[in-house]
Amino acid sequence: MRRWRTGLGGCCLSAVLLAGCGGNPERAEAPAPDAQAAPAGESAAAGAGERMVAVPTAQANRPFVRANLDKLQWRATEGNTLGVQTAILEGDPSKPGYYLTINRFPPGVMSRPHYHPDERHCIVLKGTWYTDEGDEFRPEKGIPLKAGDYMRHPAGGHHYDGALEEEVLVAISGYGPTSATVLDGGELFGRSR
Repeated sequence: MRRWRTGLGGCCLSAVLLAGCGGNPERAEAPAPDAQAAPAGESAAAGAGERMVAVPTAQANRPFVRANLDKLQWRATEGNTLGVQTAILEGDPSKPGYYLTINRFPPGVMSRPHYHPDERHCIVLKGTWYTDEGDEFRPEKGIPLKAGDYMRHPAGGHHYDGALEEEVLVAISGYGPTSATVLDGGELFGRSR
């Protein structure tokens, strides 16, 4: 069962990466001036109101990257003092383009109701991540997602999430620049217990 769950987590992370690489055309930023164009003979038509964007995986000369969870460089998320940390695996969430991060929530800490300007794709890597939608902070009503489970946060969707009894690691991908706007204007993170 353990081996199957690990395989499922890998498959789910692959799905997030693929979903992230597909982009969200309605919210996509224009490609950077130095972005490579598609090779001649390869074209894709954008529908009405959609824009095509260059994604990092379209660059043929990018090297392979491998990252070990126990060797990542962690930093405080959003300047909090409650121990929530972020490791950036790809891109820069504060700039236009694709990003992939991992957030680490210590036991008993959750984000408070907030929203993001971009759509985000999330996969739980470790622990049970509790999530809920809306403007009211009710940690006891959070919906549990276990390692390997997936959640999509729509752009502008009011939500909160985090840990209750155990440390939680969540992979998050999207197209920046991203930010978090706390609904009541206070701190992004609070105690869930």
